[in-house]
Amino acid sequence: MGPVSTPEPSLSWFVGGAALLLLTTACAPAETAADEPPSDTGSQREVQFTVGEDEVHGTFSLPEEGADGVPGALVISGSGPTDRDGNSEMRPDADTNLNFAHALADAGVATLRYDKLGSGETGTGDRDPDDPVEPEIFDEQAAAAYEHLLEQPEVDAERTLVLGHSEGALYALRMHELVPGSSPAVVLAAPPGERYLDVVDRQLTEQVRTMEAMGGLDEVDAQTVLSDARAARAAVRADRPMPEEMDPALGGLYGVGNRDTLAFLDELVPAELAAGLPEATESLVLWGEQDAQISREEIDELMTGFEDAPGRAGGAERVNLPGTDHVFREQAGDDTMPAVDEDRPFSPDVAPALESFVERAW
Repeated sequence: MGPVSTPEPSLSWFVGGAALLLLTTACAPAETAADEPPSDTGSQREVQFTVGEDEVHGTFSLPEEGADGVPGALVISGSGPTDRDGNSEMRPDADTNLNFAHALADAGVATLRYDKLGSGETGTGDRDPDDPVEPEIFDEQAAAAYEHLLEQPEVDAERTLVLGHSEGALYALRMHELVPGSSPAVVLAAPPGERYLDVVDRQLTEQVRTMEAMGGLDEVDAQTVLSDARAARAAVRADRPMPEEMDPALGGLYGVGNRDTLAFLDELVPAELAAGLPEATESLVLWGEQDAQISREEIDELMTGFEDAPGRAGGAERVNLPGTDHVFREQAGDDTMPAVDEDRPFSPDVAPALESFVERAW
């Protein structure tokens, strides 16, 4: 198998990014420039909060200068070392979180977004970048960020929501547990709908088969990497040692630095988390119909959790966005590969969906 680009071993790229693990040149130039993203007519300030020995950096934005007593939203990034704007080394111009923050500002909502460990100004602190990171640190960061949002004087603490993109949805669904006594509304943007390693397996399988069809892998190599990946998945779930021989392309994903995080996240069943939300929690699920990372079937599975929740007065609204990809930029249905992010508009259907949700959430 030829050389492959893999993420840093201790802060790897999982759901929503595993599909990029083997095929990192899937971007083609677009023919037209992107429209302007949602507007940002308010004000913003830099914020910092401490989690253990880490100083976490972020941005707090107000929908308009001098706004007071407004709803507040925490925006949580997807997988891997992703910064406050939703960007990473793999997708440096996605701006997913930034665009969500602008759309929420248009709906009159203040936002807080932060640089996850390993990204932006937060960086890795005093850690050796090659050392494993305890998965609980990401729970602690999300909880501290939500508490910091509540502390902002302009925010109405009785009207808050948590928007989680991709893997970030797993934290949004558990915020009521991470911050006991809290019960924010929930927006799940391109959320995983099945167990973590099952989503990763599907993403890898699709990418390997695509590479095989394009002539980048022969049949034997394709079968080897898929077989090794499933053996590694079984080892993580059974808490057994990894196979002694494993395709090098999987080292970034199933390396020792990621094992604990993979095991931790794989224990979370999204539909069960949805069913376990506090009664009357208002929830919105956004999914792009051209999302190559999260499938329609996975969203269908997630929604069963909301259906099974007993006695909930609120419920979940699902909005499928046509022509929209995993980072909520426009993607033509007949394109086999995405154009570069900065050349594609943010989906115009996101803002109306968020505005409608905000109007009924409290």
